[in-house]
Amino acid sequence: MTSAELADTLSRMHHRAADGDKAVMVHLFGIRYADEIRHCGASVAEIVRLSALSHTTYATEVSKGVKLARYVSLRSDCDFGM
Repeated sequence: MTSAELADTLSRMHHRAADGDKAVMVHLFGIRYADEIRHCGASVAEIVRLSALSHTTYATEVSKGVKLARYVSLRSDCDFGM
């Protein structure tokens, strides 16, 4: 995925999340797309900036998800707001 595609996916996951679950979706984005994020050629901060999310601190939250990806697995029965 390109950085623009990742940004679009992050934006969709965030905006489709229920109130109270938006930050969770940002973490899940980092977990689900950790490999793509690492290999897209852009920083996490750049992906968040491209997503136009109003909370620039979400770069930290995405990074937490990327780090967690080594330790957790995602459930196959969840659509993650996609």
